[in-house]
Amino acid sequence: MAKVSVIVPVYNVEDYLDKCLNTLVNQTLQDIEIIVVNDGATDGSQKIIDKYAKEYSMVKSYVKENGGLSDARNFGMKYATGEYIGYIDSDDFVELDMFETLYGKAVEGDYDIVECNLRHTYPDAEDIEIGEHIQDKKEMLMFGRSVVWNKIYKREWLEGTKVIFPKGCIYEDVEFFLKLVPHIRKYAYVEPASVHYVQRSSSINNMSSAKTLDILKILDHIYDYYKENGYYEEYEEALEFFFARILLCSSFHRMCGVVDKKERSRVLKMNYDKLITTFPNWKANPVLKRNDVKNVKFMRSVNGVTYKIYSLCFPLIFKMRSKVMSK
Repeated sequence: MAKVSVIVPVYNVEDYLDKCLNTLVNQTLQDIEIIVVNDGATDGSQKIIDKYAKEYSMVKSYVKENGGLSDARNFGMKYATGEYIGYIDSDDFVELDMFETLYGKAVEGDYDIVECNLRHTYPDAEDIEIGEHIQDKKEMLMFGRSVVWNKIYKREWLEGTKVIFPKGCIYEDVEFFLKLVPHIRKYAYVEPASVHYVQRSSSINNMSSAKTLDILKILDHIYDYYKENGYYEEYEEALEFFFARILLCSSFHRMCGVVDKKERSRVLKMNYDKLITTFPNWKANPVLKRNDVKNVKFMRSVNGVTYKIYSLCFPLIFKMRSKVMSK
């Protein structure tokens, strides 16, 4: 059994893949396996994968028809033998001691999940994102970092939850993480910022289009999961706050970037309608009232009238800001 299995989905990233795989095969942790899933790439990615698979026995190469990021991760999980599982996107790269640090902490306390900090890596700059050490599961649901690639997960525990990634949607990390939260027994953190989250304009996370409506599907999946599995009553207040934070902050921000005015108006309306139909009394949420974390004051200012005003003003502000930044 490997100590850690790292699953790397690949789709048309030949310009980034070599750097990603190089940082994985040179990890200081011994007994690591790297499961590379070619998700129907049409560029030269497989040649790069073949080079590493031939040179390093730890690299396992698999090829499948294109099904998207979630499908590739789920596919890779079936072949993982490690005590712990990690996920790295093929356009990112990591520090060479990342998995030794995470695994050392994991076995120290038999943790289900261990998380590290991360770096936003730009072509000519970099900044470090430091997360809070949250232990309360309701706080984790509301404020935890849902990205999967700065963590390792105990494989036996993960398989026992039966949680997988939702196929065909963006925001897949959000659903995966929130479905895991009720199952968590022990969660730990390490301080190093070991993942380089490479910022590129063509990545899925930088797309402002009607595809942003996927978040509504993801939220439906989460809501139904908590209802169907008997978690809703315990987590209702936290879920309500989470829905408000996602729909009024990150989702709203992305939808304001939809270029077509008519389409932008449509998705923004659907965004707010999702909040008020799922949680009609969201404004009375106790966490919203007592908490002053980032964006909460803005959230408290939102109602049916101000949301329409913001929906007209914010796209103009974003457009002006983009022009300034492009100069």
